[in-house]
Amino acid sequence: MNRLRIVTIVAIASLLMTGCSSQSASIPKLGKVVGCDSISLGKSSGGIELPCLDGKSSIHLAQLRGPLIVNVWGSWCGPCKDEVPILRTFYGKAEGRIELLGVNVEEAKRADATNFILRNGMTWPNLIDPDGRTRGFFGMGVPVTWFIDSTGKVVYKKIGVLRNEAELRDLVSKYLNITVG
Repeated sequence: MNRLRIVTIVAIASLLMTGCSSQSASIPKLGKVVGCDSISLGKSSGGIELPCLDGKSSIHLAQLRGPLIVNVWGSWCGPCKDEVPILRTFYGKAEGRIELLGVNVEEAKRADATNFILRNGMTWPNLIDPDGRTRGFFGMGVPVTWFIDSTGKVVYKKIGVLRNEAELRDLVSKYLNITVG
């Protein structure tokens, strides 16, 4: 190979490695099971109560207040896994202005949900539905993403997979009136 070709290959490889390392520094490599105490809640009015995946608390779904995004997922769901990078990068930009809460459903074992969170870099609170009681509430099938305003009103339900971060930003802007860069 001639020198120019070698220099070009090394330069391109260096740029690619630099681009990857700066991007991955902002995205967690490992997730963690986070407590649900950061989620804004109104007064309890009964209804469905789910335990937080950390095992320390539980939340009545009717108590949820926003601005909040609720993402319903399962570790066995391929499209749910596809959404995680979108939610991760969005949450990194929006944390402190919008809360994000996961709801794990139809899981064979609690450990499957925990392992999914750890492997996929999820760093937001998650509830778990161990016995399928939310089927009538969220509907059948995942993923589903709900947008909840400050009064607790569900202002939009996105059924199906989020395609990209721009779609999520547009939905947040349209339904929660918050702009996330």
